[in-house]
Amino acid sequence: MDNSPRGRTVVVTGGTRGVGAGIARAFAESGAHVVACARRPPEVQAEGVEFAPLDLRDPPAVRAFFDALPRLDVLVNNAGGTPYRRLADADAERHARVIELNLVTPLTVSLAAYEHLRRARGSVVMVGSVSGGRPSPGSAAYGAAKAGLENLARSMAVEWAPEVRVNTLVVGMVGTELSSLHYGGEDGVAAVSRTVPLGRLAAPSDVGAAAVFLASDAAAYISGSSLLVHGGGERPAFLDAATANRPPDKEE
Repeated sequence: MDNSPRGRTVVVTGGTRGVGAGIARAFAESGAHVVACARRPPEVQAEGVEFAPLDLRDPPAVRAFFDALPRLDVLVNNAGGTPYRRLADADAERHARVIELNLVTPLTVSLAAYEHLRRARGSVVMVGSVSGGRPSPGSAAYGAAKAGLENLARSMAVEWAPEVRVNTLVVGMVGTELSSLHYGGEDGVAAVSRTVPLGRLAAPSDVGAAAVFLASDAAAYISGSSLLVHGGGERPAFLDAATANRPPDKEE
């Protein structure tokens, strides 16, 4: 059994920076032919990764892109994201655009890639988020979209079996070039890292390694599943607030 994607063609949406770039590099290092598609080219071209300009929110352009591919074995739906925005601070149309990018776009891309994947008996890897399984104040539309994405993947896995496997990476906090914007510089990143049981944010390569596994023959019987890549999750807030089992303060 070949547990690497060597020789296979992999498309990574949003694969030019951050988590997407880490995923693209991981597949390239495993010997796959990798195409990273996004609206803008990467600042630094990763070795073994081909860039293809594509506006993923343009369905005709997405269909034309996949129709032109000679082969496709693995699709990684990574493109997504959101700014910090409380619900009442923006109109519904702006929140809808977040849902479009994080839920509708992966559906559009997956449908455009389906025939290739069916012929190759390939797989789809959705890049989800822990935000889809817990309250996400400041990114509620994003969390709702990621919850929907995970459900979409499960339904897709049933409808497209046995030719195409579909799984989701449920990703926690990742250290990228934008981490300081989210967490507040080095001190903020360090403080946030201490809340993770494994003591650090994920590296893009951690997510990439998990994506390579789900696309490999080692995961041949895994479909409709969600793989948590979050360093152990989040420490429940009530543990720090509770007074039970707390050692008494020392007397002066």
